[in-house]
Amino acid sequence: MAKEIGKFNCTFENCLTDADGSLVLSLRVPKGETFTAKQTVAAIRTGLASGKERLTAAVGWYKETRSLNANAYFHLLVGRIAEVMNLGADEVKVKMVLDYGAIATECGDPVIVALPKTANVTDYYTYARWISDFTTKNGKEYSQYIFYKHTHTLDKAEMARLIDGVVYEAQELGIETRTPDELASLIENWEGGKP
Repeated sequence: MAKEIGKFNCTFENCLTDADGSLVLSLRVPKGETFTAKQTVAAIRTGLASGKERLTAAVGWYKETRSLNANAYFHLLVGRIAEVMNLGADEVKVKMVLDYGAIATECGDPVIVALPKTANVTDYYTYARWISDFTTKNGKEYSQYIFYKHTHTLDKAEMARLIDGVVYEAQELGIETRTPDELASLIENWEGGKP
């Protein structure tokens, strides 16, 4: 099987028959898919420049994923934001959680930890925001962090805030997002952490 160099959603535009009997197909790529399509075209041009001449194409009918929930939609948008910004999806996910997520709590208090200044906080916890540095009386240096909840543990209100923030960021980058009614439905059906 040929290695996939691109995959994006599109609509069929036209089919022309060339003078030699071959077909020329035309597809329309919607705004939210253009980044991926452009990357695919760039990969094709790179292949052509290196002497490759033929492509293998697979076409299928678009099918809305039934199991898409708020957390899956969050990850979908994070992936699209990462593509547009040319960043890693994990990097974007952490930024979104720290910007729009909910602070982790224990017994009603925020989870705040102090680690040696030389420690890598992500070795301990993924969603941690630096608060401050301090030095103890014996001269040891520490960094203080506040932890944020993992997305699957958010309650409806927390997930709604996170989704709103990520949708805003996506729209600022020209990424197509779901309608307000569709977003409300995703949140309404959210069964993450208990409120």
